[in-house]
Amino acid sequence: MENITIDVIKIFSIGTLSFLFAFLVTPTFANFLYKKKLWKKRAKEETIDGNKASFFLKFHEKNEKETPRLGGILIWFSVILLAICIHFFSLFFDFSWLKKLNFLSRDQTWLPLFTLFSASIVGLFDDLLQVLEFPKEITRKVKKGRVEGLSLRYRIFLVGLVGFVGAWWFYFRLGQDAIYIPFVGEIFFGALFIPFFILVMIAVYSGGVIDGIDGLSAGVFSSIFTAYGVIALFQGQVNLSAFCFAVVGSVIAFLWFNIPPARFYMGETGVIGLTATLTVVAFLTGAVAVLPVIAILLFITSGSVIIQLLSKKFLKKKFFLAAPLHHHFEAKGWPRYKITMRFWIISWFASFFGVAIHFLA
Repeated sequence: MENITIDVIKIFSIGTLSFLFAFLVTPTFANFLYKKKLWKKRAKEETIDGNKASFFLKFHEKNEKETPRLGGILIWFSVILLAICIHFFSLFFDFSWLKKLNFLSRDQTWLPLFTLFSASIVGLFDDLLQVLEFPKEITRKVKKGRVEGLSLRYRIFLVGLVGFVGAWWFYFRLGQDAIYIPFVGEIFFGALFIPFFILVMIAVYSGGVIDGIDGLSAGVFSSIFTAYGVIALFQGQVNLSAFCFAVVGSVIAFLWFNIPPARFYMGETGVIGLTATLTVVAFLTGAVAVLPVIAILLFITSGSVIIQLLSKKFLKKKFFLAAPLHHHFEAKGWPRYKITMRFWIISWFASFFGVAIHFLA
């Protein structure tokens, strides 16, 4: 009982420190983003499903033009810096409480930290292409001297590349080639585990389109990582649990400044980093099977886009007023705060349900 108490204190302390660090650096960080005008210079002309979205421009054009991207840096930078600082301070200062807070470990957190950093850098590159001014001769994809960012094809390729590295590590270094299905048991994939891992990472990344309304994605990701932090804790993966709560702390700090109207947007550097890391955490905890439950809104949001595209292609009509799903509700006249709050509630209940399934099976 004493050990459990210490572990709980550790993970909540890490989450609190992550929140405080991100919260304290945000004013300086935000001022830098505004000073450098790191926002899109043109608003979206169409939704991801290819529609000329006049309603989207009506409600979002001003915000898109005046709100910086790159906010996701706050999330992954806070987590990584916190992990490194606590680790090195515990080496140089002989404080028992500091050593207990150290959550950097080879078997539990090296891989998710590496994934968080590498995937976030991929997203950062895409964000910078969208907000910085470039000479026209640098690329052919230029409109009025501006690069339009990586295409969806290139982003999926790079996410898949990150997934391949993670899959290789799991399969060859950790010897993992199976997943546990609640009420069924283990299903072995053999070498097919590698493409399966990559497909899961791409599928989770596709749910990143949920980042479309102020505060929506941050609230959803906070509940998802909380769920996996709880799973990791009860499985004895205390350092991994602390990592998850470090992510939650930084995401909540991000959310503090993004309750509508948003101070800055998460951008691809946040979306790719969080979705790729979520995939790795799901596999490390052996709770991949409940990922579609815990992260149900990511999959529903992504699915709404797929359904819309298929409906337009084969039925020649739209299934939703607009896609992703949150824009459909916007088109129906729902206030954005109502969409956000209801999505948050659904996400928290789905997270509780997913944790319950994992442990009751």
